[in-house]
Amino acid sequence: MKEAIYRSLIELTNGKWSSYLIKKFAYSKSSQVIIPSFAKMYKINVDEMQQSLKEYKSLHEFFIRKLKDDARSFPHSPNKVISPVDAVIEDCGEINREKRIIVKGKSYSILEMLGNEQLVDKYTDGQFMVLYLSPSDYHRIHSPVSGSITKQWSLGSKSYPVNKYGLRWGKDTLSKNYRTATEIHTDFHSHICMVKVGAMFINSIVLSHQGNKLIQGEEMAYFSFGSTVVLLFEKDSFERNPLQSVPYKVKIGEIIGELRSK
Repeated sequence: MKEAIYRSLIELTNGKWSSYLIKKFAYSKSSQVIIPSFAKMYKINVDEMQQSLKEYKSLHEFFIRKLKDDARSFPHSPNKVISPVDAVIEDCGEINREKRIIVKGKSYSILEMLGNEQLVDKYTDGQFMVLYLSPSDYHRIHSPVSGSITKQWSLGSKSYPVNKYGLRWGKDTLSKNYRTATEIHTDFHSHICMVKVGAMFINSIVLSHQGNKLIQGEEMAYFSFGSTVVLLFEKDSFERNPLQSVPYKVKIGEIIGELRSK
C-alpha cells in the first residue's frame, strides 16, 4: 500500500510541466534568496566552498559549486580505487549469474541499467557499489581510477528519487532513471563501468571532462541535483575495503577498495 501511494505521488510531481517549473526556478535569480536557508537546513560546510553564499546567483549555481583546491586529497595510487563522490555507500555486493544486483532488498537488471548486452557479460560475477548523494553533498564527480574512457552513453528519461525510499519503493530507479554510463579501462588492465543516475525534477548530468585519458581524482561530470553513482567491477578485479559495513559515509578521495591485476 505504501509503495503504491509513493509511486502515485512521484508520478504526479515528476511530469513534464512540474519538472520544467522546478528547473526554471532553480536556474532563476529569484532562487538566490533561499540559498542561505538551504545551506543551513542541510548543514553544508560553507568553509570549503570556493565562493561565499552571497556570490551564487541561483540555486542551481549553488548545487554545482566547486570546492577549494585543498578541500579534498587524492592518493594517486594506481592500484587503489577512490570514492568518485561525496556520498553514502548505500549497498555493495556481487553481480549474480542472472545479471542482477540486489540493492536494499530489491533486484535490478544490469542489462536494463547498461542497455548493452555485450557489456553485461563482462561484469557478471563481478562487484557493484551504490553511492547516494544527498542534497547536502558536493555534486561534482571525479574519476575513481587512472585509465582511459572506452565508451560513454546515455539512457532513460524520467527519474524517481534515488534516496533510500526511492531505492525501496521506486520503479526500478537505478536501471530506468535517466542515466549516463562511462566505461573506464584502468591502468591495471581491468574495466570499471560508472553509471551516473539522475534524480527527479532537474535530472541533469553534465559531462565536464575533455578527452579519453583520466587521472585519478580528476573531475569528470556533475549533477544538478542529489543523485546516485553505481560502480560495476569485472569478476576478480576488485576487492572492497573490508573494514566498513554499509551504509557508511565517504568523501571524494577516500579509498574504497583496490584493483587486482588481471
